[in-house]
Amino acid sequence: MKDLTNGSIAKHILAMAPPIMVGMVTIMLCQLIDLYFVSGLGDAAVAGVAAAGNAGFLVNGLMQVLGVGTVALIAHAVGRKDRADANLIFNQAIMLSVLFGLLTLVAGAALSRAYMHAIAADQATIEAGTTYLLWFMPALALQFATQVMGSALRATGIVRPVMLVQTLAVTINIALAPVLITGWGTGHALGVAGAGLASSIAVAIGALMLLTYFRKVERYVAFNAAQWRPQPRHLRRILNVGLPAGGEFAMMFIFMAVVYYVLRDFGAAAQAGFGIGQRVLGLINMPALAVGLAAGPIAGQNVGAANAARVRETFVKAALIVTTVMAGFMILAQVKPELLLGGFSNDRETMEIAYLFLRIISLNMVAQGLIFTCSSMFQALGNTKPVLLTSASRVFTYSLPAIWLSTRPGFRIEYVWYLSIAATMLQAALSLWLLRREFRKRLVVLRHEKTPEQAAPEPVASPARAPA
Repeated sequence: MKDLTNGSIAKHILAMAPPIMVGMVTIMLCQLIDLYFVSGLGDAAVAGVAAAGNAGFLVNGLMQVLGVGTVALIAHAVGRKDRADANLIFNQAIMLSVLFGLLTLVAGAALSRAYMHAIAADQATIEAGTTYLLWFMPALALQFATQVMGSALRATGIVRPVMLVQTLAVTINIALAPVLITGWGTGHALGVAGAGLASSIAVAIGALMLLTYFRKVERYVAFNAAQWRPQPRHLRRILNVGLPAGGEFAMMFIFMAVVYYVLRDFGAAAQAGFGIGQRVLGLINMPALAVGLAAGPIAGQNVGAANAARVRETFVKAALIVTTVMAGFMILAQVKPELLLGGFSNDRETMEIAYLFLRIISLNMVAQGLIFTCSSMFQALGNTKPVLLTSASRVFTYSLPAIWLSTRPGFRIEYVWYLSIAATMLQAALSLWLLRREFRKRLVVLRHEKTPEQAAPEPVASPARAPA
């Protein structure tokens, strides 16, 4: 366990963010490599895999219910020096992860084809997306448990083991992708099914490695079968924090589904170009998201320790770092978008749409980075309802105008992106206002709750092992 209630906040952020970012970037690279090899199968395959990948937003919403609740509550327990509560929350979250994983497998088998019929315009895209989803569902189901294990470690200030596991798992995925998709070395090409199968095999290996780490190395939180029996009070604690954050991903799912809906009349090339651009944009957002994910447990531990000044300082430092990084990427996307998008498709129309998308959408990168930072701070404070509210505002202000405009004569594809910029800017402004209001309420309470012992903390004993 790493005590984040002392020491330089900027150093804590900069120490934790790179391993978090490496782990996320490797996962995103894996998805991009899948798209790269799938692109050889044609626009319908690319559009199908990209559209099917949007279902991951919905499943990620459920993952966030567990991940956010686990990080916030365990970080608070660490700040209070309450190891027993940290272990109880961890084991209750593990029990929920198994349940959510089983539900994902059942829902995937039953609803994949209906989902693709709802958002795809042609039969080839529907078939490609459905096949990919069915083979990719085991990966999504297993990620619930890996999410809880990774979140528990992050709440205690440990991030390197998760990064190493993710990197190794993605390396396996990258190695398997060309073999299974195109039949390299085997002569048996599985096409889009191979892309989903490669991901499922890699995630299974990663989950096994994390389980081994917990059984052999981790000491602060540990598996305890006696604590797997559902305890309603503690499940409510996890869900009260996690459900609004999961709702945020549900809002993202709706947002993306609306985009695919309004693009369907532009053909498979438009959906494929958007899918490529969106994946690259996700990669660009990784540094800002990593800073936010690092700031969350830092602020969370200080909430548990009733240290209001360090909570506020964590936000300020994280926001400054995020703004600097995202401004740099915005300039790069405006000046040299080909450096970010080159090589993903040989189809000229597809890549023209991807270039147009990135040039326009990059204008809201700073705003998106601030949204990530605010979201992490709400999670650290244990109140994620404002996150759901701001996400809903973005969906509402985007979806209705986009659907209406798509029915008007002369509708052009860039209108979709300009509407997205306006909705994102509004979400960022609302997030900052709500966070300021939450600080005024919550941080005053923390100052009053602070005990004399917390005001002058005792030296922390050296941990049994060096933190990662």
